[in-house]
Amino acid sequence: MHIHLIDWIVIGFFLLISISIGMYMSRRASRSTSDFFLTGRNLPWYVAGTSMVATTFAADTPLAVTELVAQSGISGNWLWWNMLFGGMLTVFFFARLWRRANIMTDAEFVSIRYSGKPARFLRGFRAVYIGIFMNAIVMAWVNLAMVKILQVMFPGLTVFGYSHFTFLGIGFSAHLVVVGAMMAFVALYSSLSGLWGVSITDTFQFVIAMGGSIILAFVALGHVGGIHGLREGLAEVDWVFDFFPVVEGGERAVSATGMLHMSVVALVAYLGVQWWASWYPGAEPGGGGYVAQRMMSAKDEKHSLLATLWFQIAHFAIRPWPWIIVALAALVMYPHEADKGATYVMVIRDLLPTGLLGLLLAAFFAAYMSTMASQTVWGTSYIINDLFRPFIRPGGSEKYYVKISRITTFILMLLSLIVTTRFEMISDAWRFILACSGGIGLVLLLRWFWWRINAWSEIAAMLAPYAIYPILVFHFGLSYETTLLIIVAWSTIVWLTVTFLTKPADKSTLESFYKKVHPGGPGWKPVADQLPEIQGDTGYKSLFVSYIAGCILVLFSLFGIGKLIFAEYITAAIYLVLAAGAGAVIYYKLSRTGWDKVIS
Repeated sequence: MHIHLIDWIVIGFFLLISISIGMYMSRRASRSTSDFFLTGRNLPWYVAGTSMVATTFAADTPLAVTELVAQSGISGNWLWWNMLFGGMLTVFFFARLWRRANIMTDAEFVSIRYSGKPARFLRGFRAVYIGIFMNAIVMAWVNLAMVKILQVMFPGLTVFGYSHFTFLGIGFSAHLVVVGAMMAFVALYSSLSGLWGVSITDTFQFVIAMGGSIILAFVALGHVGGIHGLREGLAEVDWVFDFFPVVEGGERAVSATGMLHMSVVALVAYLGVQWWASWYPGAEPGGGGYVAQRMMSAKDEKHSLLATLWFQIAHFAIRPWPWIIVALAALVMYPHEADKGATYVMVIRDLLPTGLLGLLLAAFFAAYMSTMASQTVWGTSYIINDLFRPFIRPGGSEKYYVKISRITTFILMLLSLIVTTRFEMISDAWRFILACSGGIGLVLLLRWFWWRINAWSEIAAMLAPYAIYPILVFHFGLSYETTLLIIVAWSTIVWLTVTFLTKPADKSTLESFYKKVHPGGPGWKPVADQLPEIQGDTGYKSLFVSYIAGCILVLFSLFGIGKLIFAEYITAAIYLVLAAGAGAVIYYKLSRTGWDKVIS
């Protein structure tokens, strides 16, 4: 493989546009922390939603999907497709509430919902635990994926003639040094422009990344002889084309020995529990993290809902197929390759001509940069808004906090680079995060709709998993799925017990929250009875119908596009017509109720 001048020109042009957007938006971001972290709450839905999608389109995502397809076929993607059910809850039940809360971070939610010293502790703890600890792990994950890409594309890479470096006793490969340089570039434009620049840049980068992925899918498919050639090349493992997993014990389990088999325990864990029980970046139950940041940045509640709906459609129905097609082609091209994730990059290396090679490298850079920029701005918002401002240096000017925010962006990037050197098995890291956050999801959902939840409930749910995780994993050696189910049951018992043994938030805090957010529903009846002048939200039955229709819209669009690609036109038409019908139901329900009544 040779990278020619035109490839470098394409990459350079992409980087130039990215930094230009940051410089252009820097003045607007400098006005205040609200402008820096929340765009002055003026983000249109299509930019906010696309920014969410771009953030979840990291450099590691196509590689991870390639591994899933190689191991379990198309149906292996249910390990993340299941998160749609939680994401669609956010669309119809939580997006408008986040926008209405008028806060800067989801950690700040603690200060308007709970009261007393436990609330202060929880806010600071979440800022450190999620904004620094968890965020550094996620960023390290993305860095490692970028390192793998560079190792495949530039196997003999050196920097100033050296392949390894040591700094402060920490070893860095030349590939990681290059990733560090990319991080510095990301830190530069994100620290200049804040969320405004990050969101606009995300939109541009998503177009590049998605366009590059589609071009690669066409090239890879043509190389193996189209869909017919793909099916012939994988005839001995035709289970890879199946969209649905087999539950062990079913009639097909014997004949389809290679495809994804889910035991009953795994089926319950992935499709019945994980999507609502576990905290995970970008898929937090009820919304949270950078997704909440975009919802809170939207122009109004309508834009918040539409942004999140567009995110679910693009994330689950549109993005996967170019990656899946390349993953299937890679199985034909590299059947004996041990590192299946790396085969995605090998397809780029071996098939693309000059010019397109530069475009695909730019696409990977775009995916990497959009994720890292969002993670740093989001993590910095926690550190400044929920740790530095309230506990370390209260009373500073807005310009001072913006200045500290920019410095913190670079520090957070450096921390994640150091953490990257300590990671080898990323898959273990995300399983650890999902398992050790098991049980917190129900609290994150119910805290909006049940007055009795308090700060101690959330603290207990966050800490309870760590009491039994080492025993389940290291002593009993249980599988991830079994561990998750036990932890969720254990955490739920713990936080419910703690909730009823401790006092609720004080009356004034509960009433202030209800006046501000007016969530409605039977869970707030004791508070609502004291505030008859406040009209709580209604129309939950209609929203539930929209929720079901939303899940159908996305899943049937996903399946319809897939069947269309595989030339099963009648089945594709049925799926797509049903998806369109579900979309019509959503439009009808919201229009009939009235946007002003449902989301204001």
